[in-house]
Amino acid sequence: MKLGHVEEKDRDEKVLKIIRDLSLRSCQYTKIGNSVTKTISGGERKRCAIAVELITDPSVIILDEPTSGLDSFKALQIV
Repeated sequence: MKLGHVEEKDRDEKVLKIIRDLSLRSCQYTKIGNSVTKTISGGERKRCAIAVELITDPSVIILDEPTSGLDSFKALQIV
């Protein structure tokens, strides 16, 4: 929805690139869940939130503590 009127092929390629770049393949087809139903990890949830913002190719993105609460490996992946 954020991409507007983009060809389906171009949209799919862009989404797959972001999934690959943010290491989200393992949860690609998993529902994110809510406060009651937990389905993905905290790190995956943070990376999904970042992916939603990156889909529009912003010139600047400001993230408020994107690595807080993550282990060093996951924090490095996000950075």
